[in-house]
Amino acid sequence: MKGGMGNMNNMMKQMQKMQKKMMQAQEELHEKSFEASSGGGMVKVVANGKKEITDIEINEEAVDPDDVEMLQDLVLAAVNDVIKQIEDETNSTMGQFTKGMNIPGF
Repeated sequence: MKGGMGNMNNMMKQMQKMQKKMMQAQEELHEKSFEASSGGGMVKVVANGKKEITDIEINEEAVDPDDVEMLQDLVLAAVNDVIKQIEDETNSTMGQFTKGMNIPGF
């Protein structure tokens, strides 16, 4: 029975190490900056890894009072692109920890 407890303790230590690595990877992702643009650079959106938009730059040439819809589309496209970049990076980074495991919520 003692061998079983040793294996269990070993497994718990490995899980704790993996949890620390996961938390560190998640922190690094949150601090990372992502950028997307649309309309050939007319609209630029910057976000952090927490999916928080930190900056939006709109070239004044994109501001046409007669075509507000185009500007809205450019902003929407850039925001959606930056969010997809963050999700792809998160899945790639965090997926290494859940590879082969069937863990609900991951």
